[in-house]
This record gives sequence, C-alpha cells and structure tokens, in this order.
Amino acid sequence: MFYRRKFYLVKKGFVEMFNDHFNHTNLPNQLKHGSRLIGRWMKDHDEETVEIFAIWEYDSHDDYVKIETSIRNDEDHLKRIRDWYEEHGGREFVAKEYIREMRNEALETTVL
Repeated sequence: MFYRRKFYLVKKGFVEMFNDHFNHTNLPNQLKHGSRLIGRWMKDHDEETVEIFAIWEYDSHDDYVKIETSIRNDEDHLKRIRDWYEEHGGREFVAKEYIREMRNEALETTVL
C-alpha cells in the first residue's frame, strides 16, 4: 500500500469555502478516479489559521501516479477547478490571501 497526506494551512475565514470545495469538487473526482480517502481532519493552528489534512490510500505508488495522471487529464474537473478559483479571485489571489502552506507528502509505515 501507498499512503499520502495532503496538508493545508489556511486562514480561518477561508475554511468553510475550502471544505465545501473539497466535498463538492475534489472528493468526488478523486473517488471517481480510484483514490481512497482514509479521512480528512482539521484543527486550529493559531489565532489566524487552521490545519486541514487528508490521508489517502492507494494500492501502490504506481497506482497513485496513474490515478493522479487521470485526475490531471479530466477536462471537466479542470474546468470546475478553474471556475472555483475565478469565483474566489483567481488562483494567485487564493494562494496569496488564504493558503499559508500546502504539502503533498508520502507517508511511511513504522509497523513491521
């Protein structure tokens, strides 16, 4: 199995819009292409920001690469993403104003 963590540090005023975007745009598309969501959580980071992260499971790293390639080639999904960013001021604006940090990380097991 291959696991990854997608991590975001976002401004508190952006959390509701961001979670809505995940639930209505990103999650359905990930599932459609074969990603398996283990869970998604959030917690306060400080007075201004919230940590939001998801753990995803794949059969292998190769499977992850194939699924991500399919997602990145899904024109309908790409249009929904572009439209969402435009509704919120554009990709650069969202990245600058709302998202403080973003990471996509492979996870390694510690269980033998």
